[in-house]
Formats: sequence, structure tokens, C-alpha cells
Amino acid sequence: MGYWLCKSEPESYSFADLERDGTTGWNGVRNFQARNFLRDSVQVGDGVLFYHSNADPAAVAGIAEVVEAAHADPSAFDPESDYFDPKSKPDAPTWFQVTIKPVQPVAPPIPLARLREIPALAGMELLRKGSRLSVQPVTEAEWKAVLELAGIKPKKSRKG
Repeated sequence: MGYWLCKSEPESYSFADLERDGTTGWNGVRNFQARNFLRDSVQVGDGVLFYHSNADPAAVAGIAEVVEAAHADPSAFDPESDYFDPKSKPDAPTWFQVTIKPVQPVAPPIPLARLREIPALAGMELLRKGSRLSVQPVTEAEWKAVLELAGIKPKKSRKG
């Protein structure tokens, strides 16, 4: 089982939107490193920290789960989309998405400043200076530390 942090600006798509919709394709990723994580590493059953970026405050707002592994991002083929890429073709896509579902909100959300105070999170990608990836790996120890902060008991790993 893997763990990920996915960033979304709440004005564009919030955790509340995910709860309302039930599932969503994590589309519009146009960074090759983040795309590679989606395409090559994110798997069904993986946990997701849903992070509100460019928010006041930026914060972990919810827990989600991957319910469909990598598939072509349809926004790349839609000329009306902000994420349209004329070079990406349905039979040879450049861009991928995964589908996630909500597990539970983090209430109250855990602000970035609070995450910075936790020693177990010192190496977390999110907390690195200049980190801008919209999809990033989270270690099992980091996952557990964030869930503990949120007062959420982690599920048993499928490995054990």
C-alpha cells in the first residue's frame, strides 16, 4: 500500500466537492514528475492526503483512497479544457489521472504551520523548500503521523 499527498486549490476543487461527488478523476496534472507518479506508482487502495493549497491556511483537509489506477486524462483531449494538450492522443496519451474517493474529512484541517512542528514530518516532501509537486509520495511513517494529528486511527496495512 502506498501513500500520497495530492494538492488542490479549494476554489477549484475542495475536499467537500469530493464528498459531494463521491469520486473524481485527479486530472489536470501537467508536471512530468507528478504524471509519472500517477502513471507508474499510484495503485488502487493507496491512501491520499487531500491537501488544500493556496488556501488560508493551506492544510490537509481530508483523507481519500485511490479507486482506479492510471488511465488517460480526458481533459488533455478536450479543446475547451484549460488542460488541453493537442500533442496528447487517446491511443498514446501523454497525461494520466487516477480516480479517488473520499474516506473522511480532517476536521479541523491540519495547517501547514502545524505540520512543520512535527519532528516525524521533517523529511516530508511537502515541507521541503520550493516543493511544488501536486502529487507527491508520503512515507508510511508520515502517513501515520498525519493521521495521528487528525485523530484518525490508521487501517491495517495489507502487507501485515
